[in-house]
Amino acid sequence: MLETSEDTLDPSDWKAFRLQGHRMLDDMIDYLEHLRDQPVWQPMPEDLRHSFRQTLDDEPSDLETAHELFMKDVLPYALGNVHPGFMGWVHGGGTPVGMLAEMLAGGLNANLGGRDQAPIEIERQVVQWVRELFHFPESAAGLFVTGTSMANLLGVLIARTARLGVDVRQQGLAFGKQQLTAYTSADAHISIVQAMDIAGFGSDALRMIAVDEQRQMDIAALERAVAEDKKAGRTPFFIAATVGSVGVGAIDNLHAIAELCRREHIWFHVDGAYGALAMLAPDLAPRLQGIERADSIAFDFHKWGQVPYDAGFILVRDGELHQNTFASSAAYLKRATCGMAAGSPWPCDFGPDLSRGFRALKTWFTIKVYGAEKLGQVISNTCALAQHMKRRIEAEPRLELLAPVALNIVCFRYRSAEANRVNADLVVALQESGIAAPSTTMLNGQLAIRAAIVNHRTTVSDIDALIDAALALGDRACS
Repeated sequence: MLETSEDTLDPSDWKAFRLQGHRMLDDMIDYLEHLRDQPVWQPMPEDLRHSFRQTLDDEPSDLETAHELFMKDVLPYALGNVHPGFMGWVHGGGTPVGMLAEMLAGGLNANLGGRDQAPIEIERQVVQWVRELFHFPESAAGLFVTGTSMANLLGVLIARTARLGVDVRQQGLAFGKQQLTAYTSADAHISIVQAMDIAGFGSDALRMIAVDEQRQMDIAALERAVAEDKKAGRTPFFIAATVGSVGVGAIDNLHAIAELCRREHIWFHVDGAYGALAMLAPDLAPRLQGIERADSIAFDFHKWGQVPYDAGFILVRDGELHQNTFASSAAYLKRATCGMAAGSPWPCDFGPDLSRGFRALKTWFTIKVYGAEKLGQVISNTCALAQHMKRRIEAEPRLELLAPVALNIVCFRYRSAEANRVNADLVVALQESGIAAPSTTMLNGQLAIRAAIVNHRTTVSDIDALIDAALALGDRACS
């Protein structure tokens, strides 16, 4: 006999649950309000780390206990990218508004793969705003994804379909009988290499083009590489320009690359992981001229857009081609003109995910509540802070600037006879101090302290605190 139960996972006492929920919300608001009273980052004790190696437990606990464990054992040992002193990587700081929107999305638990529902209209609204921002036509398509790494992969796959036709989806790369080659900057993000690998072309099919003194892709070298591949019988099909390189924040010459792509019938993709949203800032947008000529643009709202993780996006000029690259028919995906199966095309027609979270809601809330102008001001301010850091470095004989400051990333080092070792140790000491958290990168064989100023909470005092601490720790290491 089949035994059933009327038990659910809902609380048996909604009043008690409501009170505990308010405590949890208050704790997170307190955390965000008092960030400056906390270290940017602190190492996790080993005994605490091992406490998360427990075996699966059949016994239930209660929400209050789980919350206490989170507050005591998890929250203090996060990476700290919400903190104004975090400058380690290009991570957005999130916002209280975004946090609340994420809570609403979690309660709604919408699957945005498809079907006729209001959450998809929210995503379509954001797609429309993005079209307007980048001056793309109404026929362009867009999609929320996990991040620019996934968006770059989608860009490669769409370019593959553009070159070989939709039959490549069934017959594979051998169908085209062409040796396709792609091109990007030597300073490009590793996700471009990964995209070529995952898409089946292999990383050897990607040409890493040298950069010039401004760390921009060398256009003459790019043109030579394309010409050499054509002469050898290969087919150039994809060029990924970078807007805001991961190392130093460089912006490639978009107009020159767009013109080459037009002339050679090559797909023009822009990896604008964080830099593309500079279009929101009137003083920075002119530096992105040419981005409106791209065939596809990949970027993250969770970086300069300050939307909580994750909220990546891809915008594709040819919406029909975008759909043809991914749309699949199946009985359980049958469309209708009315009822819940209406509303075609669905988001799942534009990417590989059938199950998709409501990333659009926190993005919609962020834009609605703060407005495009305010978000642009935040972006401009991070670049102004980078210029302040640059001036402090140039005015200090003990420090050396190692790369041009194009946007909001500053690469420098403490001068020393053993500079690479000293600066590597210096970055760890800065991180463990809790004062500031930069990271490192390598530039022409030199290890650089890399400060990526992305957080909307960061001020001049945070920049000065990092520089002052770097000087003090560097003096101590070299004394």
